[in-house]
Amino acid sequence: MNTLERITKLLEAGVNEQVFPGAVALVKVGGVIRYHAAVGLASLLPTQHPAHSTTIYDLASLTKPLATTSALLILMQEKRLRLDQSVQCLLPPCADTPIGQATIRDLLSHRSGLPAWRPYYQRITPSHDPLPNKKEETRVKNQYLTWILQEPLAYSCGTHCLYSDLDFILLGLVIEHLTRQSLADYCQQRLFGPLGATPLFFPTHQPTFLQTRFAQHDIAPTAQDPWRQRLLHGQVDDANAYALGGIAGHAGLFGTAAAVAVMTGAWLNAWLGKHGGFDRAIVREFVTRSQKESVGSWALGWDTPSMPSSSGTRLSSKAFGHLGFTGTSIWIDPVQELEIILLTNRVHPSRENTKIREFRPLFHDAVFEEVIEKG
Repeated sequence: MNTLERITKLLEAGVNEQVFPGAVALVKVGGVIRYHAAVGLASLLPTQHPAHSTTIYDLASLTKPLATTSALLILMQEKRLRLDQSVQCLLPPCADTPIGQATIRDLLSHRSGLPAWRPYYQRITPSHDPLPNKKEETRVKNQYLTWILQEPLAYSCGTHCLYSDLDFILLGLVIEHLTRQSLADYCQQRLFGPLGATPLFFPTHQPTFLQTRFAQHDIAPTAQDPWRQRLLHGQVDDANAYALGGIAGHAGLFGTAAAVAVMTGAWLNAWLGKHGGFDRAIVREFVTRSQKESVGSWALGWDTPSMPSSSGTRLSSKAFGHLGFTGTSIWIDPVQELEIILLTNRVHPSRENTKIREFRPLFHDAVFEEVIEKG
């Protein structure tokens, strides 16, 4: 059995064991695609459609490194912000609030003191379509900012690490304030467009693009959502991101494995000092974990291997990656010049399915063994 067959068999086992209905995996070594294939179904309901290598997935929290963190990196390169600037210096409404003294570095490394999550969306009545106009979108974003600023800190800033969606919602608002653009506009103009990362987009930002370019079965649906009372298909699974109009710093991005690979390749190439759009020194600072044990495995917008880790046991200590709630993940090992992208909709049709927790480390170990150790 060759390498490609062994990886495919493992993915097929994931389908058979109902870890996910289907999946797309893409593996690159030294910038060369070694594996790119789909297994299973993209959709179980309301009708069945097979997954393809070009299936578009809700990337969930991969939005954090691919959009928000990458946008902040560009803003640093343009000298429009510094990591150790306080939030209140960049976003004036944060002055004299519990979170105001936290820095961009604190937010990126999940050590700001903000709680992990809050169901703010429950205070908003869901509609069939996210936020019908710009005025309403601005009102809701201002309301979210107010709610975050009213949060008492869960711990003193910088003393602990607590993975927090609120950190990245706030970072998204900082980016929009600095650029005077939506996060989606800025990412398209400064990241996805110039790098050729297509399709990688926030669906509500480009509804015409979505409707005219893609058929419904090109997009993998996610969960049957009790709050919105419908199966989610082409709309962000995360309820807070949906309430914010589908564009947020923590979630909302959709794309294919190939488009994601353009972004992971940009980060890896910069780490290696190869020509590209990202600054090598800044990239290396972002993906290096803190030496403080109290802040855990997080670097800046990226996670690093820990024990146990979704990355498995084979990646080097210099590896960096991220997970997405819907069943997505990216891991990059610069020592081996290895990129592993796994896109699934494990939440389809129910978010209660958590089998992917055991699958991810097995998958990453198997990929490493086949494409690195066996070559």
